[in-house]
Amino acid sequence: MNPTLSYNQIGREIWLSLFGRWIFALLVPWFVPTISYLLIGQPYLESLYNFIGGTLMIFLMTIVAFVPHDWAARYIARRYPSLDSTFRRSALTAAAFWILTFVFVTAYMLFIIRFRPFEAELDGRMIINVYLFEFVAVLLLTVLYEINYSLNEWKTLKINKELLKRAGMQGQLQSLKSQVNPHFLFNSLNTLSALIADEPKRAEQFVDEMAKVYRYLLQTNQNELTPLSAELRFIRSYYHLLRTRYDTGFELMIDVSEADLEKNIPPLTLQLLLENAVKHNSILESNPLKVSIRSMGDDLLEISNNRLIKSTPVKSTRLGLANITAKYELLSDRMPAIEDGEGIFKVTLPLIPLKTANA
Repeated sequence: MNPTLSYNQIGREIWLSLFGRWIFALLVPWFVPTISYLLIGQPYLESLYNFIGGTLMIFLMTIVAFVPHDWAARYIARRYPSLDSTFRRSALTAAAFWILTFVFVTAYMLFIIRFRPFEAELDGRMIINVYLFEFVAVLLLTVLYEINYSLNEWKTLKINKELLKRAGMQGQLQSLKSQVNPHFLFNSLNTLSALIADEPKRAEQFVDEMAKVYRYLLQTNQNELTPLSAELRFIRSYYHLLRTRYDTGFELMIDVSEADLEKNIPPLTLQLLLENAVKHNSILESNPLKVSIRSMGDDLLEISNNRLIKSTPVKSTRLGLANITAKYELLSDRMPAIEDGEGIFKVTLPLIPLKTANA
C-alpha cells in the first residue's frame, strides 16, 4: 500500500473537513437555543443573564460533543467511501451519532440536574423531550451528511471520468505517436518485406499480429480498465513484432497466476513498460534484453527488465510512467511502485479486482 494519499483521498479529506464546519455553522443558530430551552426550562427565557449564560454554556457543550461526531462521520466515510456503500455508510453514521449523542446528552443532563445552573428546571418529563429532540436532530444531521457527501462523491466521480478519458486519449496519442511513426513503420515494413521474400508463412503471421496490435491500440484504450488476460493477449502480439525484429536479442517471460487473469489494469500499461524497456536498453543477441511479467500475490504484478545501458543513452521524458501513475490515482487507492536499480528496472503494478473496478 502506498503511504501517500491519492488525489481522490486528499480531496475527500479536505471536503469532509470543510463540510463538518459548514454543518456546525448550520446547526448552531437553531439547535443551541432549542436544546438550551429543553435543558434549562422556562428560566432560560426569564432573564437576559439566563438566556446569554445558558446559550454560551450549551454552545460550549455542543462544540465538545460535535467533535467526536465529526470524527466518527469522517472515519466511516473513509471506510466506506463509494456510492454503492451509501446505505451501510448512512446506517453506521446514524448509529454512531445516536450512541455518541446519548452519552453526551446523558452526561450533560446529569450535570444540570446536579448543579442547576441558571435556575434550570430539568425533570423527568423534560428529559424525555430532550431525548426525542436529540433523536430527530441526529436523524436530520445524518441525512445532511449523507446527501452532501453523496452529491460530492457523484460530482467527483464525473470529474474523474473526464480526467480518465483525457488521460486515456493522451495515452492513446502517445502510443500511436511512438508506434505509428516513420521509424517504427519503416522497420516493421522492412521486416515484413524480408519475410515475404524468404518466409511467406512468417510474413502472414507478422501481418496478423501487427493488425491485432493496432486494433487493440485504437479500440481498447477507450476503456477505463481492461482484464489482465486481454492485456496479456495483446502483449503477446506486441512481443511477436519485437521478437521478429530483434530475434533472440529480446526475451519475454510471463508467469501470471490464473486468479490474476480476471483482475484489471489500465489498458496499454504493459505495452508502455515494454516500450520503455526497448527504448532505454541495448538489444543484442549476445546479451539479450529480458523482460519478466509475473504475479507477486496480494493483487500485485511485477514487470522487470535487466539494465543494458546503450552507448548513446536516450533521454527519458517519463511520460509513460506519468501516464500510468495518473490513471492509478483515478482508479485505485494503491499506486505503482518503481524501482530503478543499477542492474534492474522494476515496476510493481496493483491489480484492480472486478468488484472494486465496478464500484
